[in-house]
Amino acid sequence: MSSKNDQYARHAGDWTDKSYADATGYLAHRAELIAKLGPRLEPGEEVLDLACGDGGLGKLIVARGLRYRGVDATPEMVAEAQRLLGDSASIELGDLNEYAPPAPVAATTVFRAIYYARDRRAFFAHVAAFTEKKLVFDLNPRQYRPDDVAAELLAAGFGQVLLRPFFVPQTVALPRLVATGAKALERSGPLARLALRIRFTYLVAASTN
Repeated sequence: MSSKNDQYARHAGDWTDKSYADATGYLAHRAELIAKLGPRLEPGEEVLDLACGDGGLGKLIVARGLRYRGVDATPEMVAEAQRLLGDSASIELGDLNEYAPPAPVAATTVFRAIYYARDRRAFFAHVAAFTEKKLVFDLNPRQYRPDDVAAELLAAGFGQVLLRPFFVPQTVALPRLVATGAKALERSGPLARLALRIRFTYLVAASTN
């Protein structure tokens, strides 16, 4: 087991709580954009969450009336997600590069893990084969050029690519009014793009039509 996988195994029991200063606020905003950015998801549709970790996002997806299927490559994370979500979700062991669901899903998500794709364009094409509405993932524009990633998505068969700044911080819990202001800044155009030169990420929604 690699040192990274060993880290995931050791911290599976408190992964979400230790990863986010305000886990509920952060993940609720992520779940909202998964549902609304690009083609809207309707109640009862299924979200496949690749590299799901301990399933912390799953609670917020299920709360929106969506079905949740989580997949992770670390057995300890899978066990924790199964404990956390119980019968409200399907959780499986699998590698994001190879896993395919038993039936097509409305949306596929990949968070804090796109760099685990061995061949990003091939991964996008793989996901497009079983995703009916959209692929949603986070993208650090200081690590990957958004134009390059968008071109790869279009080449893989996705018809439209939307990028939405995501300004709710992972490691700082914001007061409610400040959090509301941060979300408003996500739609501020040039100011948002300026902030992304320094920190924060995009949420990418690549739709299939």
